[in-house]
Amino acid sequence: MQGETGMMRVMVTGGSGLVGKAIERVLQEEGAREGEEWIFLTSKDANLMDLEETRAVFQKHRPTHVIHLAAMVGGLFKNMRQNLDFWRSNMYINDNVLQTAHEVDVVKVVSCLSTCIFPDKTTYPIDETMIHNGPPHDSNFGYAYAKRMIDVHNRAYFEKYGRRYTAVIPTNVFGPHDNFNIEDGHVLPGLIHKTYKAQKEGTALHVWGSGRPLRQFIYSLDLARLFLWVLREYDEVDPIILSVGEEDEVSIKEAANVVVQALEFKGEVVYDTSKADGQFKKTASNTKLRKYLPEFTFTPFPEAIKKTCDWFVDNYDIARK
Repeated sequence: MQGETGMMRVMVTGGSGLVGKAIERVLQEEGAREGEEWIFLTSKDANLMDLEETRAVFQKHRPTHVIHLAAMVGGLFKNMRQNLDFWRSNMYINDNVLQTAHEVDVVKVVSCLSTCIFPDKTTYPIDETMIHNGPPHDSNFGYAYAKRMIDVHNRAYFEKYGRRYTAVIPTNVFGPHDNFNIEDGHVLPGLIHKTYKAQKEGTALHVWGSGRPLRQFIYSLDLARLFLWVLREYDEVDPIILSVGEEDEVSIKEAANVVVQALEFKGEVVYDTSKADGQFKKTASNTKLRKYLPEFTFTPFPEAIKKTCDWFVDNYDIARK
């Protein structure tokens, strides 16, 4: 899985985001393997919606391997407002990255999908064979279909050129360097920021929705370690779900309670049921992952939340919000 020289030059798109920063930190803590060189791109290095800029950054760094994280992303309410933008932007980015990777003879690309790509009406738990079994939830169909198309891209590049381009499907990721924007961020970082503000201002904590929907949350540093395994060891073109087990699914209300404890919030918690809940559940099976890595240990949810809250408080001035 290395280039012709035996060196592995890994370029990470979206390198300054939640998952990119987690991969960078794991490499710093555990060390890159001998023969690996890592390049973390940010949006300042290239506009990946532009094919010529994409080609230029690939020509500059000549990667043998790519971890493709760059995407237009956002939480439920941003998706509901901007489905067309999510569709077009992500289709451009993904087509440019995968086609250019092929043109410069990249050996392996690992792209990042999301469980929101799965059909809305389905049986549970969802597994990797069910991606295309029906339309995704209406709330974020633009993003979901664009991400699904990466799987189509990968299969087509394999069929025509024998390329080993694959994808991972993480469940809800959270951790340091997340986007803690209350309006447009994902549920957990939004909750952390809201709780922090309510604590500071002495007000009630208003949680959007009923608190009943269920989610599997994965700590970004756990996901980073799994990404490294996929890059180095996983040899399938078919995608793989990277998730905690079904038994670790929690409700939004339970998650809010853990955040409240981590930040030692003492005020009232109010659930605003006038706000949309989004998809009630999207329970994913990690059976395939466990066949490969039966011993992998995930960070316990309360511990991971505490570490994320501590990071947010310590880095409040620089955190994305």
